[in-house]
Amino acid sequence: MSRPCHVVRVFTRGENGGNHLGVVIESEGLRTVEMQAIATELGFSETIFFAPATIPEVRIFTPGREMPFAGHPLVGMTWVLHESGISTTDRLACGIGEVRVGYADGIAWIEASPDRSVREVADAERFAAILGIATPLNAGWVDMPIPYLLLELPSPTHVATASFDERALEEIGVGELYLYAEVDGQRVKARFFAPEAGVFEDPATGSAAVALASKLAHDGRATGSLEIDQGDEMGHPSTIQLDWNHDGIRIGGTVRADGVRLLDG
Repeated sequence: MSRPCHVVRVFTRGENGGNHLGVVIESEGLRTVEMQAIATELGFSETIFFAPATIPEVRIFTPGREMPFAGHPLVGMTWVLHESGISTTDRLACGIGEVRVGYADGIAWIEASPDRSVREVADAERFAAILGIATPLNAGWVDMPIPYLLLELPSPTHVATASFDERALEEIGVGELYLYAEVDGQRVKARFFAPEAGVFEDPATGSAAVALASKLAHDGRATGSLEIDQGDEMGHPSTIQLDWNHDGIRIGGTVRADGVRLLDG
């Protein structure tokens, strides 16, 4: 038996770049271990599996583990469902519960709740010294629910030129690291590293954009709108549209299809 896997690029910058995603609509009969094996074999940052229900259910896997929530798979799944005519649902159920989704004018989006825990970082300067990066202007832990470490660097150039290896992240005990710097009041330059998930660097990270909005709201910016540029250093230029207020955090962007692969089993 062969199962189709839609391959798409999520958060593209025009027609270019984006973060590759595997979308498996026909997931009936697949066990958890088999879903993980498919995600590992495909090697994308994430692969998402669909199960039909009144509120469709999805499961998300990186090459290394299952994720309770991730932005680029949910945005990509929303695009595939609407573009293919499979479903025009306005909700998807994932590991953290129901998430609002939508598609209009070529933009697929999801909306997450704003109630994330944000915690102070006591040793941000020590972390930066071990990583060999500039001293952060700001830092915070955001529970997604997996803890993400957010470090705001002095400039976009500091983000773009940051260089370290997996051993440095192991030394500071951080599995998910988000580096960012504001370009101006409308744009942010960002990079995301997640070695614990089997992805050293990710081209476009929706959950990290949600974490950033949570951190900014915690710091006093209760509402806002930004475009986040990511993935340039990897040759996958990507742009995430981010909006937040008291009611929720919305991320969205354009998606492009890259064909269908047939999976065994």
